[in-house]
Amino acid sequence: MALQLLWHGHGTWSLHTADHKILIDPFFTGNPAADITADQVEADIILLTHGHGDHLGANEDGTIDLVEIAQRTGAEVITMVETATWLAGKGVKKVTGMNLGGTFKLPLGSVRMTLAPHSNGLPDGTYGGPPAGFVIETAGRKVYFAGDTSLFSDMKLIGELGLDAAILPVGDFYTMGAEDSIRAVKLLQPTHVIPGHYNTWPVIAQNIEEWTTKVRHETNATPHVPIPGQRLSLG
Repeated sequence: MALQLLWHGHGTWSLHTADHKILIDPFFTGNPAADITADQVEADIILLTHGHGDHLGANEDGTIDLVEIAQRTGAEVITMVETATWLAGKGVKKVTGMNLGGTFKLPLGSVRMTLAPHSNGLPDGTYGGPPAGFVIETAGRKVYFAGDTSLFSDMKLIGELGLDAAILPVGDFYTMGAEDSIRAVKLLQPTHVIPGHYNTWPVIAQNIEEWTTKVRHETNATPHVPIPGQRLSLG
């Protein structure tokens, strides 16, 4: 089975191999672009870049998508150490707290935690530690999930790992926008690039066709624009 990427809308993704289902930033219940509901998603690993409500799925009734998914599936959650401690207090049984620059070896391969200049307040105001991105090495591929981030020059160092794909935010306002994401692609030099964290709400609306054209004309990467629920094969 080829490595398959699924976009669930906004900043929520699944990465499937023949043996593993990795879920990144599970925001379903309040996500207007979500293709499925929190009780339908499958996962054995959950990666959380940071604890904002639109990434762990904090709901008005006090429930949290990530917590409910982890409890239902038994998935192991991997996140920043302070956020991991907070999630353990919410009833997540299998949670591993990492820190920036660390690599966690797993049966699927490895997960490396990278810098992601942003903020990280949890739903109750608790500080969740620095936000992060992830480089996942699995099924012979390296895939970079930038998380919510601004442009930063050390993306060049991440690119030196040899990326098959990069998933970047392009929505602006809360993260880097389309123009900075093009500069990020030039630093990262991935084979494929996929946009996320855009068009969920008017404040992060983007002309994604224009972005795609610029990627093709100004970088060496191949752009892909999935629709929520669509499977994208990464070879």
